[in-house]
Parts: sequence; C-alpha cells; structure tokens
Amino acid sequence: MAANTNREIIVVADGKAIAETAAQRLIKRLKDAKDRAAVCLTGGSSPKGLYRLLAEEPWRSQVPWDRVHWFMGDDRFVPENDSLSNMGMARRLLLDKVNAPRGNVHAIPADASDPEGAANLYQDTLRKCYGAERLDPARPLFDLVLMGVGPDGHTASLFPGSRALEEKERWVVGVAKAGMEPLVPRVTLTFPALASTREMLFIVDGPGKRGILRRVFSGEDLPAARAHSDGALVWLLDRAAAPEGHHG
Repeated sequence: MAANTNREIIVVADGKAIAETAAQRLIKRLKDAKDRAAVCLTGGSSPKGLYRLLAEEPWRSQVPWDRVHWFMGDDRFVPENDSLSNMGMARRLLLDKVNAPRGNVHAIPADASDPEGAANLYQDTLRKCYGAERLDPARPLFDLVLMGVGPDGHTASLFPGSRALEEKERWVVGVAKAGMEPLVPRVTLTFPALASTREMLFIVDGPGKRGILRRVFSGEDLPAARAHSDGALVWLLDRAAAPEGHHG
C-alpha cells in the first residue's frame, strides 16, 4: 500500500465542532479495531477540547478504555508533572479522569538519561506493542494518529531543516535542540512511524494558524506538508484557521 499524501480537508464551524468531529472519528476507529486499539496523541492547544470532551458523557462510555493503548507522537524531555509535558496534559484532561488502565498508557520516558536514550526506550516499547521490528504497511502500528502544526510548519517535534525529517529506519529520535519555543529537548516519532496508521488526523484551529496552513497547502516544503499516512490523511480545521478556497 503506497503512502497517502492526498489530504482530505474538513472544515467545521469552531473549536467545539472540531472536538466533536474528532471524537466521532476516534470512536469509529476504535470500534473498527476488533481487539486491541492504539491511538497516538498529540500535544499543543488544539487537541485540548477533544481530550476534555472524551472525559465526559456521552463520549466517555463509547470508548472501550480497557482495550485502547495510548501513545504520544512527541514530548518535551521534562517530567510529567511539568506544565510543558504533553503526556502530563493528556493525563490531566483525559486519561486520569477516566481511569484508563495504567498499563495502557505509554509515555515517552522523561526519566531516561537523555533524549536519545528515551527515544531508544520508546522505540522498544512501540516494537513490543506492535510485535515486530519492522513496520508492515498492511498492518498499521496505530488506529489513529493525532497531529498538529506549529506556526513554523513543524509537526510532532519534526522541525524545518532537521535531520530527523529524512529518517527512514528509526521509529523514534531525540531532538537535542527544538526549532522554536519552548527551547527544551524533545523526543519525537519519525514520519515512517507516524504514517503507520489507519488514519492520520490533523487538528488545527484559530486564525493564528491560517497563514501557515496556506503555506502547507500550497505545497511549500514544510514538515507538516511532508506528513503522509498509510491510511487516510485528514485535516480537520475550524473556519478561522481555513485559508481561502478551503472553507468546505
């Protein structure tokens, strides 16, 4: 199966509609997964509405918590109780609220010796959960990968000009120097690992993102434009973020 670079763009009214649409898509993917399901979460402000929504009824009881495993596409190399931690945010807003089984939540290990060590440990975790050392496009690692885009066009912690953009073999890499604030080291999944999914769902909202989306959609060579998926590739935007000609 060839990687999909054909993006489907869905534009909804506002942040509330983004959260509801994303929740519907997530729950559908979980229901399609017959046994164990795997979701790769993202940090930033855009998914917060989704996380809050999933922690509440009627959504909460539609998620088969006992058979869903939660991963993180990238994180800052800080303790989970640090306000900069992506997994810390996902736990506070969602995973701790619903008592997701502890063994189903797979954080990037911030207590490793350095970001590179954390990347190697997390790659081992992913391979163990996947049950193989190499990714097979016919058998995706994830059922859903959530993504965001930064004002510089980065996605996950894959920054413009970074060597990590070209990584073909490794699933996870350390990022010693972030391309923008906060300037703390990161750990990130690579494009091949992120692409190993039934659906990649970008969530982007607010007028501050319209400029960078215009550049991504016009074909500029930015990390977010390079993102591809072995399954569906969907960009979910609100009207404020959608550039001209993409208002659905």
